[in-house]
Amino acid sequence: MNKDQVKGRVKQAEGKIKEVAGKIVGNEKLEAKGKTQKILGQAQAVG
Repeated sequence: MNKDQVKGRVKQAEGKIKEVAGKIVGNEKLEAKGKTQKILGQAQAVG
C-alpha cells in the first residue's frame, strides 16, 4: 500500500464520519459532503 492509498483510506474514513454526523443531526449538506468525500477516498485508495 502506497502513501496515496493510505491518504485515500483516511479520506474515506473522514467522509464516513461526516456522513453519519450529518444523518444524526439532520444536516443534509454535511451528509452529502461526507458521501462525496467517502467516494473520492474509495477511488483514491484503489490507486
